[in-house]
Amino acid sequence: MKVLITGASGLIGTQLQKSFVEKGYEMRLATRGELRHPNQIHWNTETGFAKKDLERVENFDAIIHLAGENVSGLRWTDDKKKSIRDSRVNGTHNVVENIAKLKNKPRVFISGSAIGFYGDRNDDVMTESSKPGDTFLSDVCKAWETESMRAENLGVRTVLLRTGIVLSKDGGALAAMLTPFKFGVGGVVGSGKQWMSWISLEDVVGIVNFALENDNLRGPVNVVSPNPVTNEEFTKTLGEVLYRPSFLPLPEFAVNLVFGEMGDALLIDSTRVAPKRLEEAGFEFRFPHLKMALEYAINSKNS
Repeated sequence: MKVLITGASGLIGTQLQKSFVEKGYEMRLATRGELRHPNQIHWNTETGFAKKDLERVENFDAIIHLAGENVSGLRWTDDKKKSIRDSRVNGTHNVVENIAKLKNKPRVFISGSAIGFYGDRNDDVMTESSKPGDTFLSDVCKAWETESMRAENLGVRTVLLRTGIVLSKDGGALAAMLTPFKFGVGGVVGSGKQWMSWISLEDVVGIVNFALENDNLRGPVNVVSPNPVTNEEFTKTLGEVLYRPSFLPLPEFAVNLVFGEMGDALLIDSTRVAPKRLEEAGFEFRFPHLKMALEYAINSKNS
């Protein structure tokens, strides 16, 4: 199989590369920086692939589009929110515009999205057919997915990866949580009752491979474990895995004071998501339960 990846240097993209090497796939990596390897193709969110490079984008079996501005950090300034939106919406628009110009289009287009699509939904269980929320991230995801689905109108099977909290010690939410927990100052955030829909990095890779190989899978797919947990349960389990206490809470007012809107979206909002379409399609999760997933993510050399 011949695969092109944008966002290949990110957490998921890096792990996908390892998987594809093991499978013997031929890869091309879209990069915004200097070309350092023959398998790289220049690309950027503002213009997509240059006209002179379009010939190198022909004849791929799949294009996997993962590029996007990191949503975490400190506060979301207006400029940061614009970068988050533009990198996803405009970047995806330009990729699909490039696909439209190809003589030999890919068989499948797999595009990133996020469970932020659903917004803050308390205890309600979200499936792929649930309506979007009304938060900033919900609006970004809606516009992002709208641009992605234009590829479907070009005759390209399109899969939208609505990804939850990815567990890896090398990046993302878990990596940020490890330091305070290792020093014994970790604890429940806010009420602790908010739902966290998580997924092991290994299962994300498995799901992307499943989407590549399963021609019946298209449209939105919730990339989450079948067993979401509350923040209180997540905190307790992480403390057990690390053999560290987890009794110092971070009150909601402190989250708002330090992180503002970003803190609400990533730490306080409750999103309980079920991987209905994956389960119906017969996908088998390698790490369906949190404790085993955390143990592997923290202790494995390959995570």
